[in-house]
Amino acid sequence: MSFKRLDPEDFIVSSDSIVSTAWSTGAPTLSAVFTSSAQENGASGKFYLEVYQEATSSVNSAVQFNVAYCDAIGSGSALYNPLIPGKSPSSTNYGQYRTMILEDENSSFIFGDGTNAITSSMFWAISVERACYKEAFFPGSLNLTLSGSGNAIKLTDNSATQNVETFIGATRVYQLISGSNGTPYSGSATGYVENSGSYGLVFPDLGTILINPYAVSQSIGLFPSQSYNALGRNERRLFQAISGSGAAPICSFQLNSEETVTSDYVFVRARNSEFNYSENPSFISGSTGEVIYDNFINHPQTYVTTVGLYNDTNELLAVAKLSRPLLKDFTKESLMRIKLDF
Repeated sequence: MSFKRLDPEDFIVSSDSIVSTAWSTGAPTLSAVFTSSAQENGASGKFYLEVYQEATSSVNSAVQFNVAYCDAIGSGSALYNPLIPGKSPSSTNYGQYRTMILEDENSSFIFGDGTNAITSSMFWAISVERACYKEAFFPGSLNLTLSGSGNAIKLTDNSATQNVETFIGATRVYQLISGSNGTPYSGSATGYVENSGSYGLVFPDLGTILINPYAVSQSIGLFPSQSYNALGRNERRLFQAISGSGAAPICSFQLNSEETVTSDYVFVRARNSEFNYSENPSFISGSTGEVIYDNFINHPQTYVTTVGLYNDTNELLAVAKLSRPLLKDFTKESLMRIKLDF
């Protein structure tokens, strides 16, 4: 074993963006969706509905996204206490998304921009499972079909036409529009609904999509129940629109994830005069410390198989194994590149 101190120029940091499918099926389009009656009728079902790619009876079943209904005044779900108005799971949901996105309890959600924008105190929220979307949605990959009242509409983000990235607070945001692959349909400049703003908001870094009820109601007649009871099942209303308006389990929800992988490259150089001798007992006599074979004194040969990276206190931090032994002698120099991903 031989040691060599690395120089600052031996280290290079590189970042690469990796795009992959979001769903655990491995396909870019989620074509079947299922729910769990146990979850829907349980305590968490008052707040959101879990959506799976397979029936929960399957060992491969896994949550792909959640659907929640949010209302600032608490309508659309049963009140916690009938004597206290406005406090229900839907108002709790609204407060959570407002805190996470707007970062101000006095602000409201605005769908659309410019003159064609509306402020809404209610919306549906689709939260993609963290393990699925990884770091963020890949802009332009979102294609979501909603069905209802005999009609269907295909929605996407407006990343292809948004020249400058827009933020709400510190959160990147796109408008949800009618179109595909980040572009509005021909004949529509924005993909918005007249007098109702955009179809929603897309927050790629949060894995969240907000659906504007006023816009989708004009296209497919989908509007949440605003009664103060548990029978409205607003989460299920949106689920049925995603799953084909009751034709479950068929759906069309396409999405890719994007992840930045940072790699630290370490270049280990073995010059012609270095690493030509070994402390292996087959090379050096354990009793005398002499080279066993005379021809190895002036013409040694070693084989490099492993590179260990140590800190200044001689603690082993990482080990790199070569794919095959590398012959080293006074006539050869080697350059080994080690890639550390984190």
